[in-house]
Amino acid sequence: MRSYQAATVIYDGTVSFCNRFISERSRTHDQMVQAARSGGKNIAEGSRAAATTSQTELRLMNVARASLEELLGDYEDYLRQHGHRQWQPNEPEALEVRVVGKQLDRTDQTDRTDPIAHYKAYARWLECDDPAVVANAQICLINQANYLLDQQISSLERDFVQEGGYSEQLAAARIAHRETQQQAPEARARVGVVCPQCGKPMALRTARKGQPAGSQFWGCSAYPICKGTRPLSSDGSV
Repeated sequence: MRSYQAATVIYDGTVSFCNRFISERSRTHDQMVQAARSGGKNIAEGSRAAATTSQTELRLMNVARASLEELLGDYEDYLRQHGHRQWQPNEPEALEVRVVGKQLDRTDQTDRTDPIAHYKAYARWLECDDPAVVANAQICLINQANYLLDQQISSLERDFVQEGGYSEQLAAARIAHRETQQQAPEARARVGVVCPQCGKPMALRTARKGQPAGSQFWGCSAYPICKGTRPLSSDGSV
């Protein structure tokens, strides 16, 4: 996913930025690295959870989105507190960073999914000696990742409301099966096949114990009050 690829570049770039420009003794150093790590890891975990429950996937994508938003604020704070200018969205510097993502989408499949190739595409900014350039480039990347996550979250919410996830569909199927089993004796009762003991309609049943376990027979629909039975022939009749 493009959101995961962008988040991986953001994480690697943040580790480099913090190691070069923020003291390791500063609490901000650890907070920024952990926020960057949380973004990518929660996207990956959410994708794996999609096979079992859309609700968990949706929750983890929202956690990733919140982590990247926190990191965005840290980079903006750094620029402001150190007297650096923040690039505006439509300024040439910001547009130059943003266009790289479109170029990556047009590369072959191998480079498109290679995290090293993605990082190298942004290396001219992320490895710059000027912390203002690095921070501004990271802000551009985070905004791109957040945009992609917003699209994913919106799609997941829509699909969850309409269809539910795998576990939700499985639970619904189990409830439906249980209701069918509970209604089965009456639903399978045959008019014309009557109990030899009380005259009530008989229902198709399956033996659960003893030597005939698994075989079907006609049982009285009034069971357990009446225990009348009839054998079932090969064609399903009495």
